[in-house]
Amino acid sequence: MAQPRKITKAVIPAAGYGTRMLPATKALPKEMLPVAGKPLIQYAIEEAAASGIETVAIVVRNHRKLIESHFASDPALEGFLRDRRQNAAADEVSRLSKLVHLEFVEQQQPRGLGDAIRCAKPLLENEPFVVLLPDVIMVSDDPVTAQLIRARERHGGSLIAVRRVGLHDVERHGIVKAEQSKSDAPLKITGLVEKPTPANAPSRIGIFGRYLLESSVWDAIDNTSQDAREEIQLTDALNLYCQSNPLYGVLFSGDHYDAGDRFGHLKASVDLSLRDSALRQSCLEHFASLFSSVS
Repeated sequence: MAQPRKITKAVIPAAGYGTRMLPATKALPKEMLPVAGKPLIQYAIEEAAASGIETVAIVVRNHRKLIESHFASDPALEGFLRDRRQNAAADEVSRLSKLVHLEFVEQQQPRGLGDAIRCAKPLLENEPFVVLLPDVIMVSDDPVTAQLIRARERHGGSLIAVRRVGLHDVERHGIVKAEQSKSDAPLKITGLVEKPTPANAPSRIGIFGRYLLESSVWDAIDNTSQDAREEIQLTDALNLYCQSNPLYGVLFSGDHYDAGDRFGHLKASVDLSLRDSALRQSCLEHFASLFSSVS
């Protein structure tokens, strides 16, 4: 098999209203909400950079400046920190502007994930690309995006990060219908359903916010009908796509957090703070005091 084209571009959709996190997201985009000291979108961009991605297209509504400023070079702030010998903080600020090259494109109205990705099409030049949903934080020594890229190098096709979910979580995920020919091969996806009821779900294998898509996906997105909310869902487009194109599910390794709702955001904040050596002991002492007061 010929060596597949290198993946160097990614899309991060950040144009929604963040309704699950209102009122915090009324003025601040959900993607900039902090989790353990970093905004949500930074986790996605760091994962992309660690996976070899060079350019990230961020699809925005009207908050471009906030995201752009976060990742832009800030010599004044760096100088302020170094003057006060806060070199670690200065290095962290400096590092942000060097992670990847960022490009921005607007989605005028939030019309679904499929439409948001289509807005980035002019920046992708018919290349294969990855999609990272910024409210899904992946924690793994082996970045999940890199896992998808390696799977493509071995098997080709478009790929989705998937994982088995509990019955009570089926309605929170896109669910795939899939088959597996070999134990070490990705799942061959033959159908996808957006947030089905447990009774109607084709499996308990859920989609987890990371996609690697060949440029052939554009035809499927263009031919996907709007749903009842007048949105073009990526799940619906991929359901159409897999009828005539290879689409695989990669059972990824690592931890994941849906930080796009209040409890998921809280859980991510707690767990990732406990992973931070500077915060862990203080967190444990605080939790111990809370539990002792409850008992």
